Amino acid sequence: MKLSKAWRLGPLGMKEMQHMLPQHRHRGQLKKPTWIIVLVSMVCMFLAVAYIYPPQTSSACFIFSASGCQTISSWLPPSVRELSDDEIASRVVISNILNTPPMESKNPKIAFMFLTVGSLPFEKLWDKFFQGHEGRFSVYIHASRKKPVHSSSYFVNREIRSGKVEWGTVSMVEAEKRLLANALKDPDNQHFVLLSDSCVPLRDFDYVYNYLMYTNISFIDSFSDPGPHGSGRYSDHMLPEVEKKYFRKGAQWFTMKRQHALVVMADSLYYSKFRDYCKPGMDGRNCYADEHYLPTFFHMHDPNGIANWSVTHVDWSERKWHPKSYEKKDISEQLLKNITSIMESVHVTSEEKVCTIDIICYLFMWFRQLPVVKLIAFGAEEYIWGRFELIVKKKGKGEKDTM
Repeated sequence: MKLSKAWRLGPLGMKEMQHMLPQHRHRGQLKKPTWIIVLVSMVCMFLAVAYIYPPQTSSACFIFSASGCQTISSWLPPSVRELSDDEIASRVVISNILNTPPMESKNPKIAFMFLTVGSLPFEKLWDKFFQGHEGRFSVYIHASRKKPVHSSSYFVNREIRSGKVEWGTVSMVEAEKRLLANALKDPDNQHFVLLSDSCVPLRDFDYVYNYLMYTNISFIDSFSDPGPHGSGRYSDHMLPEVEKKYFRKGAQWFTMKRQHALVVMADSLYYSKFRDYCKPGMDGRNCYADEHYLPTFFHMHDPNGIANWSVTHVDWSERKWHPKSYEKKDISEQLLKNITSIMESVHVTSEEKVCTIDIICYLFMWFRQLPVVKLIAFGAEEYIWGRFELIVKKKGKGEKDTM
């Protein structure tokens, strides 16, 4: 009986036992990581768009990151921008001019181009500089305000048709181009020197002639200035032709070979960018085309063809918006000795060394316009040239000028 009862209760006991034992856990179907797929897809799409259509303004770089475009561009492959028709045409012309052998002249001359408002305060000094070297130089004068009164026959009737020039505006560059255009009409002019009415020579004519004529580069000041008076003047409106990384600064007083003078006259595309977007008050900043157009242009198109310094001494050591001005109290024999013996020059804003060759760096010296009257009253004209003549007379005949 007990066994039979136990057997009859067996199935019920088994059910109860099944409820008591741990049951098999039923797992739901695994969810796919959809959010990861969506996120990765969005990132890939963003990078693809950024690569194909790079931001055209610096402000667009900060939409997603405070560090800007530099973080993204540092690991993205470089994109190749398609050039416009104007850029292609401009580059073809520039390349052909630079690759064409220079025209030889039986009587190569230097064109001295003076950018002045009227009469030249140091004309007597230049008269002594030119004496005895007729046929080896040409003189061109751009007088923007009034017709000069001359004391030297070398300057008589050498004025070109001039236009109004306002300091700090692109009219300065326009005046430079007028001078170049007139000087280029003479095929014997092989080197072109831009000077102001406040410039004086520091060496004799033969030294200057040999220095410039027997070189294959142009002395155009060009350096990087990351401060507010350098790249801080750049405008995004210059894109895409002129990128900020190519933007350079330099003193406007240049000397250039004939090929480079032709290139400047042939350019209209890059010049228009500086004419329209590099001017005082542009985008809340003051940009001066005469300090940026040529330094940037040649850095972009022929960086190895320029010396990156000017043979006209200009002192930027004060790191201001304008070079240092030499006043009456500054003119001394020691100052002139220091300048005429400089054999290495450093751009103070970039610490880039220029003029490291074993010759002097400067052939001319620039004075700011305002102190010129004081300098003449002080007798600076006679003082500078008197010291210069004294140095020449001390040298023996045929002795090389090494100072």
